[in-house]
Amino acid sequence: MQPIATATLGRYPAVVPLHTTTGALRWLSLAAPLFLLLGVVAAACGDGDTGPHSDGDTASTIRVVTTVSPIRNIIENVGGDRVSVTAIVPEGTNSHTFEPAPSVAQDIARADLIVANGLNLELPALEIAEANRRDGVEIVLLGEATVTPEEYVYDFSFPRDGGDPNPHLWTDPILAGEYAAHVRDALTRLDPDNASYYAGNTDAFVARLQALDVAIREAVATVPEAQRVLLTYHDSFPYFAPRYGFTIIGAIQPSDFSEPSPREVAELITQIRASGAPAIFGSEVFPSEVLDTIARVAGGGQVATLRDDDLPGERGDPENTYLAMMVENVRTIVTSLGGDASALDGFDVSYSWIPFEEYAGG
Repeated sequence: MQPIATATLGRYPAVVPLHTTTGALRWLSLAAPLFLLLGVVAAACGDGDTGPHSDGDTASTIRVVTTVSPIRNIIENVGGDRVSVTAIVPEGTNSHTFEPAPSVAQDIARADLIVANGLNLELPALEIAEANRRDGVEIVLLGEATVTPEEYVYDFSFPRDGGDPNPHLWTDPILAGEYAAHVRDALTRLDPDNASYYAGNTDAFVARLQALDVAIREAVATVPEAQRVLLTYHDSFPYFAPRYGFTIIGAIQPSDFSEPSPREVAELITQIRASGAPAIFGSEVFPSEVLDTIARVAGGGQVATLRDDDLPGERGDPENTYLAMMVENVRTIVTSLGGDASALDGFDVSYSWIPFEEYAGG
């Protein structure tokens, strides 16, 4: 495996290996010359300044480009109104196989900071970022900064022999807090004069995550132990599950993101019957007709939908937040498995950052 990018993560380098799907590789081979050309043009037109910039008479803001919406929202909670964040993977899109449009290169060429999950989740986007970022613009890979290779999870959808660890760290609220800390550090390196603003926002967001952790544990405790099993369509909860006492018995979607074969469906039905799982969980991003078939043949278990890349509502809505996504997910899991999710009632899912003017005036 050949490295394609080295991203500075504080004191630590993170090397991203070039490993992706056949379709993405084919697309990259065709598109790479275009993006390299765009990168040259952007470098020639840029002013070389990688610090905060001003847009007309507005306050100086930091342009951040990221990939998926949950990470976008984490960045917004840390950066507040000091940052303008663009997520290049549209809501409801498979981030594993997403192929960015050429216009993405323009967003990257204007960025002051690039933040990605890493762990081989968004390789086409990282290829474009390398080709089009301005000199000195940092690429922060949150996954590599948060867990060591010894802590990587390999599972049904992300087998060890495939070479890619499961990248869905952010569905664990405690690890999401570590993501926020790495974002704080990156913004502080870029804008040290306002380090205390980013630190305060991070503290507020992490406090909310810790409160969510307590509420999740209280809700999960109401699920009968024998029913704390997860069978999901997309394997998005491998870091969440052990933290809260769930056992993952399988994933329906194969590692190549296709539909399961008849043999695999039969094996899954056997697993469901053996485990007594009262529900199986689909994905907002991966609708699949096979879910209802599996549930019906396995004995009538219900199908419930979970989110991982996709936030509730539309951007700008109060519920379009990471916290709202996790509250919705946990409520769905707990109630579908026979528990009581009332511990989550009234949980504040809104943004936690304070306006910069309020901070500066204080």
